[in-house]
Amino acid sequence: MDDDTRALAAVAYGEGSTGNVFEEMAAIANVLVRQQKARGYKTISAFIKADKTFAFAAHDGNQRHGKLIKASAEEIAKDPGMSDAVRGARNALDPSGTDYSNGAYFWDGADIKSNYDKHPKVKAGIHITDPKHNIYDIKDKDVPGEEWWRNAQGQKTKLRGKWDYKYESTAAYGGTIFWKYNAAFVKATNNKEYD
Repeated sequence: MDDDTRALAAVAYGEGSTGNVFEEMAAIANVLVRQQKARGYKTISAFIKADKTFAFAAHDGNQRHGKLIKASAEEIAKDPGMSDAVRGARNALDPSGTDYSNGAYFWDGADIKSNYDKHPKVKAGIHITDPKHNIYDIKDKDVPGEEWWRNAQGQKTKLRGKWDYKYESTAAYGGTIFWKYNAAFVKATNNKEYD
């Protein structure tokens, strides 16, 4: 197994829930590869090493991450969770692989429920697009915003666009909800889809 596959599989395994849900780990791997490409990193290993905002498991002493990083091919083959993480990583690295995240650039675990009122995504506005995504039984939260064209003096001249929330769900598996930006927010602000 090459370094990129192992690095990606280890993060997917570490970030995924302990239920070892293949689709969850595969979708996390899909998001990481999408972010790597959007941010211009040549390899997934370089992205994981440099960008600590997405791959917490690679930097915070996560035991599951460490277990897969150190595991032999034989140990991985005998462990269904690690094997599925590797399969999910290979899928994400394959340009013709399945996108289990459905176009997501972000994900959240249980803290979106336990820290709902203070959670950065909730404070920016969230919308669950399919009841199947609502694994934590959380409420949609509208946080309307608008963006204006401005003149040289900084005065508003013309409305660029409005949005009701920044994030919308794309999928959910295991203990993870996947998100992308609301298209209305991206269009109004000219924000990058991945930032």
